[in-house]
Amino acid sequence: MYQPDETDLKILKALQEDGRLTTKELAAKVNLSATPVYERVRKLEKEGFIKKYVAILDYEKLHRGFGVFCNIKLKQINSTIANDFVNFVAQIPEVTECYNISGEYDYLLKIQAPDMKYYQSFLINTLGKFDHIAGIHSVFVMDEIKQSYGIVQND
Repeated sequence: MYQPDETDLKILKALQEDGRLTTKELAAKVNLSATPVYERVRKLEKEGFIKKYVAILDYEKLHRGFGVFCNIKLKQINSTIANDFVNFVAQIPEVTECYNISGEYDYLLKIQAPDMKYYQSFLINTLGKFDHIAGIHSVFVMDEIKQSYGIVQND
C-alpha cells in the first residue's frame, strides 16, 4: 500500500486549505515543478487519500444555520436493520454527517435545519418514519468554535 511522503503531506495540507489551487500554484507552495506535483496529486487521488473536492458552504446564509447533533438508539440492531437505517439516513438532505458510534447510542447524526420548529417537524415527519428508533437525544449547537478539515502534520 502506498504511503505518502513528506511532500505528499504538504500537497494534501495545501489542498485542504484551498482545493481550487492550480497545479502551478500548488507546485510553488511545495517547491516542486508542476509535472511531479500533477503526478503526485493523481497518485493521491487514485490511492484514495483524496476522496473528493467539495465547497464548504455557509449554512447561515443558506438558512440552515440551526445545527443539531442527534444521537439515535435503535430498538434492536442487526445487519438488516443497520443497513436499512444507513440507507434511510443517506437519503435525508438535512443529515450532513452520520457516524456509527459505540456507547449508549448507535448513531450520531449532524443535522442542519432552518430553526427549532423545522427540526421538531423533521423529528416527527422524517426520522419518525423509521420504525426501529428506540430513542433520540438532541444537542443543539449554540456557536461553532472550530471547524477544521486539515490533517495532523508536524511542521
